[in-house]
Amino acid sequence: MKLYLCIDDTDEIGTKGTGELAQELIDQIHEQDLGHCSSITRHQLYVHPDIPYTSHNSAMCFELMTRPEHYGSLTAMAQQFLLNHSAAGSDPGLCIAPLERIDQARLIAFGQAAKRQVLSKAEAYQLAFEMGIHLSEHGGRGDGVIGALAGVGLRLSGRDGRCKGKLAVQGDRLTVAELLRHPEIDAISTPSGERLPADTPIELLDKVKTVWWNHCNTLLVVADGARWINAQKPHLRDY
Repeated sequence: MKLYLCIDDTDEIGTKGTGELAQELIDQIHEQDLGHCSSITRHQLYVHPDIPYTSHNSAMCFELMTRPEHYGSLTAMAQQFLLNHSAAGSDPGLCIAPLERIDQARLIAFGQAAKRQVLSKAEAYQLAFEMGIHLSEHGGRGDGVIGALAGVGLRLSGRDGRCKGKLAVQGDRLTVAELLRHPEIDAISTPSGERLPADTPIELLDKVKTVWWNHCNTLLVVADGARWINAQKPHLRDY
């Protein structure tokens, strides 16, 4: 069975970030042979004075394939992991959503709403209850359940999120074809969806990062005068 797992609001300033904890959770899932996990995506949520957050208000989500008989053990392990590793003073939330139970249109709409308005825990719990998916809080006020549920919806949309980490790339000027051989690059596209010819050279500047676009790790490229470069921080703000 395919699951979406998302955590939010697990950290405080000076502690491990939520993305780092998500990777450690993946490592434990693999060590315990409870499933096979995908890469992690970071989903930016609404920044507002009424919403408590550590630095950026973002949720971390990944997909995993597991056996139905492992679902209970996986859920219990993820809950205990957050209890053990979330920072004191944080408001951790956990969502585990089997694809077969998700009302995709409603959950995607919830995720998109969480990027532009203040939502409540009651709204999150009601939607999770109606779909029969796991949503739980593990400390503090538990407000992270909102972001955890929203993060699943945004990942599910296939058109939101930055993929965690920067890519190790050999060279600073590679063609589209050469870049597509990288194991963590599935596609290369402009922000408008244009695909470049395979022999197009791309100048690689600063950190090379992919985004979650069309359900795959996509390297965004933008025109910079007569050359093409990898998308920089200002270009990635919407993701």
